[in-house]
Amino acid sequence: MSAGRRAVKLFRNGRNQAVRIPVEFELPGHDAVMFREGDRIVIEPVRKPGLAALLDSWDDIAEEFPEIEDRPPAPEEIF
Repeated sequence: MSAGRRAVKLFRNGRNQAVRIPVEFELPGHDAVMFREGDRIVIEPVRKPGLAALLDSWDDIAEEFPEIEDRPPAPEEIF
């Protein structure tokens, strides 16, 4: 076996086939997504949606914002 690989045993858990995940391959969190890529089975952790996903879920604001005069700050003497 090459580095980053480990032999594991498959077993039955009721009607499901199962495999114990060795500690060095543990995934964060409590949920994962599993999918097949050819002969491979890939398991990925479900990540919490970030700020961009939260902002995308919000509706646009319907109200108009008032115009604000944006003057440069008054000069200050610093020395």
